[in-house]
Amino acid sequence: MEALSQYRSESSDNESDGEQVRTYAAPVVRQYKVDTAPDVISHTPVEHNLTNYIAPGQKKMYYNMPYEMLTQPLVGPSDKDGEFSVRARNMTSGTAEEQAVDENTFRRQERLFRQQGFANNPTIGAENEIIGNKSAEPRARKTQRKAKGDSGVIEGENAYVGPWAQFEGDTTGQTCGPSAEQLAEYEERMAQAVDTVDPAQGGKRSKAKGVTSYAAGQDERTLFHGQSERDYQGRTYMHVPSDLQHDVSDQTCYAPKRLIKEWKAHANGVSAIRFIPDSGHLLLSSGMDGLVKLFDTHASLKQQRTYIGHAKAVRDVSFAPTGHIFVSSSYDTFSKIWDTETGACKQRLSASGAVPYVARFHPDDENTVLVGQSDKKIVQWDLRAGEIVQEYNQHLGAINSLTFFDANRRFVSTSDDKSMRVWEFGIPVVIKLVADPAMHSVPAVALHPNQKWLAGQSMDNRIVVYSAGERIKPHRRKEFKGHLTAGFACQPAFAPDGSMLASGDAEGNVWCWDWQSTRVVTKWRAHDKVAIGTAWHPREPSRVATCSWDGSIKLWD
Repeated sequence: MEALSQYRSESSDNESDGEQVRTYAAPVVRQYKVDTAPDVISHTPVEHNLTNYIAPGQKKMYYNMPYEMLTQPLVGPSDKDGEFSVRARNMTSGTAEEQAVDENTFRRQERLFRQQGFANNPTIGAENEIIGNKSAEPRARKTQRKAKGDSGVIEGENAYVGPWAQFEGDTTGQTCGPSAEQLAEYEERMAQAVDTVDPAQGGKRSKAKGVTSYAAGQDERTLFHGQSERDYQGRTYMHVPSDLQHDVSDQTCYAPKRLIKEWKAHANGVSAIRFIPDSGHLLLSSGMDGLVKLFDTHASLKQQRTYIGHAKAVRDVSFAPTGHIFVSSSYDTFSKIWDTETGACKQRLSASGAVPYVARFHPDDENTVLVGQSDKKIVQWDLRAGEIVQEYNQHLGAINSLTFFDANRRFVSTSDDKSMRVWEFGIPVVIKLVADPAMHSVPAVALHPNQKWLAGQSMDNRIVVYSAGERIKPHRRKEFKGHLTAGFACQPAFAPDGSMLASGDAEGNVWCWDWQSTRVVTKWRAHDKVAIGTAWHPREPSRVATCSWDGSIKLWD
């Protein structure tokens, strides 16, 4: 213990004498400083700093600059003509030059090359060069105006026309058509054709001079093509087959997949087809040959009857609500009411010599017919009195279609004046006008089975949709595209359940779209020429009839 105490005292004495004692320092943690606003001013010499250059038009300097910087030459592209200083700034950083040919210059040069055979070279830097043969004869000569005439002559040869003189070759305002001698020759040939009529031919072209035998006069007749008009029970083809589906409310419609029947119906093309209402077991067609034909689409799939009585092409046909009678509209200025069963013509309708383009029965009254005419009028006929009881005459062009909607209290008409007008039935005042500068003509309209939408075939290769409620307005987000119909009044048709919309086009194709998504469900080649009409069977969920200007009618399933 004594030695231990002495050891402690010696060590403590050594520490007190100032001897160095080993110590251990704590570890140092290095920290980095973050500068959120660094100094971006360059510290390079002034003669190497581009920010010290001044612009040619600068008026102020915010720092002192040496003499060498103030007297140095301009930096950048040379501007000998002063274009850059005169030209306005068209972007934030200055002026951007257009390195392309503008639309007007291109069209002018393209027109010059098409007419004269030469034009300026569109390559940049070679504008003074010529493409083509400038010495060649111009491809199109400029038309010259005719002489102004003698101011002392009012009528006849060399009459004064002044600045209104026509161009050479212009026939505007001149009488056209057959001469009196040609008309007399035509009437003589028609008279000879009537003498050579063979009733067994059923209105086909007679062998004498190739003239249509029924083309002269207005005598109506009919031909039955079956063996017997009545079966063993005394029923005609108007009887609805018992095996035809009656309840279609729970049926789902599908796009057709195969051809089940083709009829070579009309010689000069088919203009319209219509299924008989409710049952759909009969199909009515109108043709450019002036005939109306009836086909069985359920059992025999054969032609049943031909209705002869129009002197010119038949433009449209339409059944009455019951299907016992129908109306046909022809270019011979007559609309005729026919008995579907017997083929007898019950009535002729003609107003002031105008051509009837479309005719529709009122869905609730078979004795009322609306006829849209070429004289911009819609006339309402009372078949019991045989006279016109109302006129709707606010359109500016020929009437193309008539469609009833809103529980048959109103109807919409479309015209060549590129407008749609809504009328209250029986009141000749437009209650709604649908017109727009960008709107095209809508020659064909179809009503959706739920009575809430109208689909119109527009002449800009679209099917446009309008609401059919209290307010008639376009549905901007629902339109059907893809087909080519510009210039052709292809008639669209809805499936019985409203799930699909079908239409033909100018190339002979038939298109089916989904109503909800507006997507194309299917498309197939149906005809060789324009598929002008499409009709969906009212009871068969996937049966569609199409017609074309090639004269054929096809039934698909």
